[in-house]
Amino acid sequence: MVKTSFLGVCYPQAYKAGAAVAGLKKKGLDMGAVFSPVDCVCAGVFTRNKVMAAPVQYCQAALKGAVTRAVVVNSGNANACTGAEGLEDAGSTAKAMGHALQIPASQVMVLSTGVIGYRLPIDKVLKGVDAVCKELSRDNDEKLAAAMMTTDTKPKQAGVSFALDDKEVRIGSVAKGSGMIHPNMGTMLSVITTDVSISKELLQKALSEATELSFNMVSVDGDTSTNDTVLLMANGQAGNKKIESAESQEFATFYENLLAVCVSLAKQIAADGEGAGKLVSVKVSGARSDEDAKVIAKSICGSNLVKTAIFGEDANWGRVLAAAGYSGADFDPERVCISFSSPKGKIALAVQGKGVEFSEERAKEILGEDEIEILVEMMQGESSATAWCCDLSYDYIKINADYRS
Repeated sequence: MVKTSFLGVCYPQAYKAGAAVAGLKKKGLDMGAVFSPVDCVCAGVFTRNKVMAAPVQYCQAALKGAVTRAVVVNSGNANACTGAEGLEDAGSTAKAMGHALQIPASQVMVLSTGVIGYRLPIDKVLKGVDAVCKELSRDNDEKLAAAMMTTDTKPKQAGVSFALDDKEVRIGSVAKGSGMIHPNMGTMLSVITTDVSISKELLQKALSEATELSFNMVSVDGDTSTNDTVLLMANGQAGNKKIESAESQEFATFYENLLAVCVSLAKQIAADGEGAGKLVSVKVSGARSDEDAKVIAKSICGSNLVKTAIFGEDANWGRVLAAAGYSGADFDPERVCISFSSPKGKIALAVQGKGVEFSEERAKEILGEDEIEILVEMMQGESSATAWCCDLSYDYIKINADYRS
């Protein structure tokens, strides 16, 4: 298993990051950028919400180009549901960044996060672009992470290094996400950088497949947002032989490490869910197919009843089985076994679809930990999947009831 470290976008060779205060939030850093001094190929995955923010639409079009050099991001305003003016503002932001960096605007990606339905204060954004470009450095990973945060309580980064063709290859990343998180991505943004040499087509394949097993397996509150974007840039500075075959061992190695980075970010997002106190991993095994396993795991993670039970440290396993039952997957309920686990130990709650006697005190002790595992053994096949969520607390309501205030 690949082990990641807390390493940001400047970990791979050549990348720089910057952050600045543009006045889009009440206080603190609210604009950031990632820049490569050499050409990159770029891949992207986006929200599946029919309502797509202007920067999402902009990036989807810009990705058709052969080269990407920079990403500019703002927090505090999502630039979503802003019509033609929103698209114009996204384009103006890219042009300003391109001008400041002396590169074509078409090589700049634009990300936004924050409140929906308000036009960007474009004058502040354009001044922020100039300020960010003056701060570009190899040492600004964590400032960039801070600039991307909205209701996040902590920065999110992950990185790893590995060997290809006797060359050291690195992957680094940054992400934000805390609320409006649900399978098919949530209010999350991520920029992943690597110095691997790889074709644009295979970079996209790797990111799309890794997303399905990471960002699309997270749920905080059941809401899929308008702005979700993950971008993956590759500048080839590692010097490995260019990866051009999906069947090669080199591609498999790159994908394995990319997946580990994406999973780390996904778990960090789930653990930092709005008002969350516990990270919950739902591990489904013995399903009839990979798709059934994924559907069941995501259904359990999306259940507010399951998440409130975890918050209350109540071993209410019936809610878990019920959520599996309405997932749409095909299974025999009378074969399912359910256990809860944490660093305090493991307790069996149901065997072959029926409850078993267990100590409520012991169950509460296990559920009192910060990280909980819900283990669901379907006993129907060989497939498995893992999804992540958090508990649902009183604080979630407090945070979202006055989010615009």
